Amino acid sequence: MLKTFFMGIVLGLLAAAGGLYGYSVDQVREASIVDVTANGGNVESFHVNVPMDRIMIGAPGQTSTLPAGLDWPTDEILADVRAEMFKIRNARDTVIGVAARTAAKNGDEDVIDWVLHFPARGSVFVNMDITPREGGYRLGEIRAGSREFSKLHGFMTERWVANDSDDEDAPTGHIELVATYVGERERGNDEGLVE
Repeated sequence: MLKTFFMGIVLGLLAAAGGLYGYSVDQVREASIVDVTANGGNVESFHVNVPMDRIMIGAPGQTSTLPAGLDWPTDEILADVRAEMFKIRNARDTVIGVAARTAAKNGDEDVIDWVLHFPARGSVFVNMDITPREGGYRLGEIRAGSREFSKLHGFMTERWVANDSDDEDAPTGHIELVATYVGERERGNDEGLVE
C-alpha cells in the first residue's frame, strides 16, 4: 500500500511536470510608445479613464466603496490617507499595467505619490508636488524604479482632463500622466533605487 502511494506521488509529479513543459504561455508585451524630445530625453504618455479604470478607492468616511464591501481601516494613522488603484493605458488606449495613487497628510506636510507597474518592464515611483501649476497639472520627480526604470531619472506630470462628450457610456474624464526620462543616473548617485 505504501509503495502504491509513493508511486502515485511520483507519477503525479511527472505528469504535472510534463503538462507544464508541454503547455506554453504566450504572453504578449505591448510595444512601448516613447517619443524622443528635441532637447534630449524620452517622453511616454499614459492615461486612466475614470470611472471605468478605477479598481479600488479607499478613504476614511467613504460612502460608496470600490470594490463593493471594502472596509477601510479606522486606525487613526490612516485618518488622512486616500489610496486609489487604476488600470493604466497607453496612447493606443490599451491597458498596459496598473497604477496606485496615494494622498496623505504627514503632520503639516501633504504627500501625493504614484507607483506605476508595467509587467515585463518594471515599476516607477513618483513623488508629486501638492500644488497644481498653471494649466491644472502637477509636476513630480521620478524617485526610484525597477528593471528598465532602475537607472532612469526625470519627472512626470499629472492632469485631469474632463470629457465633453454627451455619450452616456463615455468616461467622465481621464487622468493624463506624462513621464519624461532625461537620462540614466550616474554611478554613486543611486540612492533609493530598487534592484
